[in-house]
Amino acid sequence: MRILLVDDQELVRDTIAAFLRKEEDIEVAVASDFPSSVEVALKNGPFDLVLLDYMMPGMNGLAGLAAMKKLQGTKPVAILSGTAPRSVAEQALAEGAAGFLPKTMSTKSLMAAIRFMAAGEIYAPISMMTERDQQQTTVAGAQLTPREMDVLNLLCRGLANKEIARELELQEVTVKLHIKTLYRKIDAKNRTHAAMIAKQAGIF
Repeated sequence: MRILLVDDQELVRDTIAAFLRKEEDIEVAVASDFPSSVEVALKNGPFDLVLLDYMMPGMNGLAGLAAMKKLQGTKPVAILSGTAPRSVAEQALAEGAAGFLPKTMSTKSLMAAIRFMAAGEIYAPISMMTERDQQQTTVAGAQLTPREMDVLNLLCRGLANKEIARELELQEVTVKLHIKTLYRKIDAKNRTHAAMIAKQAGIF
């Protein structure tokens, strides 16, 4: 697996790169700002995965994401950030990022996320999907957050992802992530199965 890691903070860049290079099947190229990452991508790309720091010279918000996605073609591009708010994370995912990775995540979680995204999946931290996780409801033996219950309720009413997103004021990609997590938690195969499980549990 070939990865391009782009971050202007030398300590962060070197630490993550050193960790990734311990994996036998991973090669890591690095760049310290967005313009130099473009040069590396043009010369040696496309990579199996590109990790872009959100706050670095030349990134220009999510414009850098769009530009790198063009260079990568069908290969994934993800955002790294230590400070970006939830709204930026949701926007990045909505604009086609393969994932949004907080720099505070553990190395084990980072490695799992990288392999997940390289395999074509979308990664977002659980904290993004559980705004109100203090109170949880049990459905089919699984603990669901209030937000997941909101999504399940609207899903049971037959709403499409776009309609659920509008109803809950979320990005559609965030709704998709909630539904994916929901299916896994209650062991549902599809929307109809999820609604049936909720009905059997006497929830809606």
